[in-house]
Amino acid sequence: MTYQFSCNRTYLRYDLCTIDGSTVLDPTTSTFFTMDPTSPFHVEKIRPYPRKYEDYIMGQIKELNLVSGPSSPQCTIRHESPAIVFSAGGYTGNLFHAFNDGLIPLFITASSFYPDGDFIIVVSEFHDWWQSKYAEILKVLSKHPIVAFEKDNATHCFPSATLGLIAHGFMTIDPTLIPTSKTLMHFRDLLEKAYTQSPILPSPPLDPKPERRPRLVLTCRGNDVSSRRILNQDEVIQVMKEIGFDVIVFQPNRYTSLSEAYAMLNSSHVMVGVHGAALTHALFLRPRSVFMQVVPIGTEWAADVFYGRIAKGLNVNYLEYKIRVEESSLMEKYGKDNVLLKDPSAVQKKGWPTEIMDIYLKQQNVKLDLVRFRKSLKSAYLMAKKFMHKER
Repeated sequence: MTYQFSCNRTYLRYDLCTIDGSTVLDPTTSTFFTMDPTSPFHVEKIRPYPRKYEDYIMGQIKELNLVSGPSSPQCTIRHESPAIVFSAGGYTGNLFHAFNDGLIPLFITASSFYPDGDFIIVVSEFHDWWQSKYAEILKVLSKHPIVAFEKDNATHCFPSATLGLIAHGFMTIDPTLIPTSKTLMHFRDLLEKAYTQSPILPSPPLDPKPERRPRLVLTCRGNDVSSRRILNQDEVIQVMKEIGFDVIVFQPNRYTSLSEAYAMLNSSHVMVGVHGAALTHALFLRPRSVFMQVVPIGTEWAADVFYGRIAKGLNVNYLEYKIRVEESSLMEKYGKDNVLLKDPSAVQKKGWPTEIMDIYLKQQNVKLDLVRFRKSLKSAYLMAKKFMHKER
């Protein structure tokens, strides 16, 4: 049998359902209806969140229904544009996941199906804070008001719909998989459009004098976070200043304005930080600026595929400072000869179970070797000065 909708479940990261004709959404039952008098009653279900391979979080995503039958509810609100439907639940409260599992896949999906930008964002598991946090990006992606399941009792008609988001991998966009050949640089252009239309904070003026110092943003974890902090941060900042940087300490939290963060990083020359979700702000760096990631023990793979890919995709000069065992607080707890510190890759051969991940991510702080770290900072300084020279 053929129906007005079809679902592709062959992808590793996501399922994708498409409705190729008129459909009615009843948000109170999380159901999209299509009417086909010639076909028998048919139902499909989808959890529209692109972490299909992760059973734990997918079990928490609301399931949506697609129903084909001889009748459907009457329209209360009729839309002229198609819908892209996805969940804003899951890990969306984390900045990395908000971009990796939400905004970047939304950009990919829109670029693949609706390159003219004429589509309506339809959100399941909607939160007011989510819309407020990412309002500027959402407005640039779609000119239409968002339709939210949890905020609406009316039935909505759409000429067609796509349920689910396409994801190409961690923090990446593969132009060969998009008809319009979009890249991460195009996504960065969208961010620029979103945050330069009416920024909350204007970018600090750039001093035209050649002797000006490069501006370095040190991204720090807050006092309410007990892991992956720089224990000798004051000494590190002093070294940065001695080398020749103007240092801005950036300590973001869930309430941090992305407009302010964009204005600060878009006018800076270097960003430095320990591996963690806050490094997602590297998306705001300008091409040819400098990004240095401090990589704690056991996070090498994640550091590369999460944030190294941002640097590569945005043509940013990328440096990794991989700490040694002596720079990790784990040495005091486990001893320097423990396999957890000597050979993390051996521990992670069979994957990254929660009990192992928590050791590296939730128990570890760093105390940087100032002599070693100074050498890396000097490399970053030379790159930043070269970048500044091109600015003039």
